[in-house]
Amino acid sequence: MTFKNRRVLKAYQNQGYFLYGNHTQPVGDVLTPRHISPFKSMYTLASPANLGLPILGPMLTMGGAIIVPDSWRKLREFDRIVKKRIDQKHGIMIYPEAHVWPYYTKIRPFPDSAFHYPVQQQAPSFCVTTTYQKRKFGSKPRRTVYIDGPFLPKADLNKKAQQEQLHQEIYNCMVKRSRSSTYEYIKYQKKGEEA
Repeated sequence: MTFKNRRVLKAYQNQGYFLYGNHTQPVGDVLTPRHISPFKSMYTLASPANLGLPILGPMLTMGGAIIVPDSWRKLREFDRIVKKRIDQKHGIMIYPEAHVWPYYTKIRPFPDSAFHYPVQQQAPSFCVTTTYQKRKFGSKPRRTVYIDGPFLPKADLNKKAQQEQLHQEIYNCMVKRSRSSTYEYIKYQKKGEEA
């Protein structure tokens, strides 16, 4: 895995920030934040379903996963944990596409609500776009990860408009970067469509 443009994070090492990535590696996406900023504590928002993964699931929280609550009752505690990690100057990785599509080379739609926390915390965000290129040897593609940002909520907008603004900026940047993929290891098509 090669990282491009990691230097954009340097000026933000002494504050908390959010990272948004395309979800294309079942296990690799758990480890990517650690490689992006090895000297900063990194956390990843994860679905409760991930706890059921064999072997890896029970260890996720030890590795920095923050489990998204499955009920409204647990939301206040979850909000408190996210705020605490940002206040402690840590990074939080979010995969807004929710479900992993292995080796997918495009960016799937995701909701404005994925940007609730950067707006709530008034924290910078970065996008982390994984792209795929053919190797000279072997069948699995090489991964190149681009880091872009910072993207900051515009103070003159209301909170909902700030979420929309961040969503558009980050989504557009990820779509642009995804065009650096030159190899489709798995071909995805809608059911019923011809290959």
